[in-house]
Amino acid sequence: MGAQENKDRFRRAFEALFNEGNLAVADELFDPNFLGHAPPNPIRGPQGLKQTVDMYRKALPDLHLTIEDQIAQGDRLANRWTARGTHRGELMGIPPTGKPVTLTGITINRWAGGKIVEGWTEINLMGVMQQLGVVPAPGARA
Repeated sequence: MGAQENKDRFRRAFEALFNEGNLAVADELFDPNFLGHAPPNPIRGPQGLKQTVDMYRKALPDLHLTIEDQIAQGDRLANRWTARGTHRGELMGIPPTGKPVTLTGITINRWAGGKIVEGWTEINLMGVMQQLGVVPAPGARA
């Protein structure tokens, strides 16, 4: 598959997963042996991805993810994204706050045989913790 096709497939899949909760898309796009290096824990296979998406969608039921940029080279696809939602369910042990949250991140995926086989995601979790009031913002009084 070509770079543009991988970009289009990733965009469609991640918007379906996170924005619509269409978890079946994980089976289409991710290799059964997929390994995702992502906080808070590694993601293994399409089932692990479904669990991760479910966790975020339960914590932020109005979650909306937007792909901001995509860069493809060889078997790699980099995506810079922004996700927004309201914290209405437990998130990584943090009880609901009702606060709006903006997550930003970068995901780099390695493709083989038309599927994503490995991925690396960096999320601004510190920013999320600050938005939720769990960690003070820089310069804020404790």
